[in-house]
Amino acid sequence: MGAHFFAYLARMRYITRWGLMRSTVPENVQEHSHMTAVLAHALAVIRRDVLGGEADPERAATAALFHDATEILTGDLPTPVKYFNPEIRASYREVEDLAADKLLSTLPEAMRPAYEDWLREDYDRETLALVKAADKLSALIQCLEEQKAGNPEFRKAEEQTRKTLEDMDLPEVDYFLEHFLPAFRLTLDELE
Repeated sequence: MGAHFFAYLARMRYITRWGLMRSTVPENVQEHSHMTAVLAHALAVIRRDVLGGEADPERAATAALFHDATEILTGDLPTPVKYFNPEIRASYREVEDLAADKLLSTLPEAMRPAYEDWLREDYDRETLALVKAADKLSALIQCLEEQKAGNPEFRKAEEQTRKTLEDMDLPEVDYFLEHFLPAFRLTLDELE
């Protein structure tokens, strides 16, 4: 097989998120992955530089860039379906593993180890927690932006996502919610 890995990654922009929701501005997996990487980096910086904890912002950002890469082959399964019950979640995890195998097979063998852990989310628990939190923050921001555009479709998703974030009990998430999230409700003129 040819070296198709990066051509596959470029197709992340064709995978639409929020498949069960009516969106005013559709979001794709590439956009979401970029925002999740920015947020994971920020959460790690907050943990390290504001709260005095241990974190590697570059590692968190890299993990977040690849956290949904397998969706190139699987598509974006809506959250209510993906987490409906443990059997569906386990089956979907198997599909994600097969997709990771397929993507890795599109790389020269010498490069596969550099990407395998990122594609399989096989890295330290602290980084994984930051990426999961950033993923939810990205979703929360999308919910806010949709509502700001007059779309009430995302009201319940905002409530559920905010609760999930609060339940994570991560001080860096609480800091972000308090200090940075309010700005996402503002217009461009209000940001000045």
